[in-house]
Amino acid sequence: MIINALIIIFLLWFLYQRFAPVKGIQQISTMELKAELKNKHKQFIDVRTPHEFRTKHIKGFRNIPLSELPAQTGQLSKDREVVVICQSGMRSMKASKLLKKQGFTSITNVKGGMNTWR
Repeated sequence: MIINALIIIFLLWFLYQRFAPVKGIQQISTMELKAELKNKHKQFIDVRTPHEFRTKHIKGFRNIPLSELPAQTGQLSKDREVVVICQSGMRSMKASKLLKKQGFTSITNVKGGMNTWR
């Protein structure tokens, strides 16, 4: 009985950690993103693979695949907001968390990613 309760508690904690909003990371829709694209002070990063990026991407976004992001954060300015997108919003959230841990303070994740871009 105690073991079952501990397993349930662990699963709930895991799900909360995985899907709960992270403090300091904003969420915007692709509709809201359209207005943000004109802002030249922001850094727009697409963390999909190069193949995905070549297939379809948003003008103004720079491709830095999630797997390469830890080694390339030095190319980004911590003084400017970073807007991150991927295909569905999952990899971009991982990238946003990574940027947060690296000391970036203004991070925006595009929820729904390219799947919701029209």
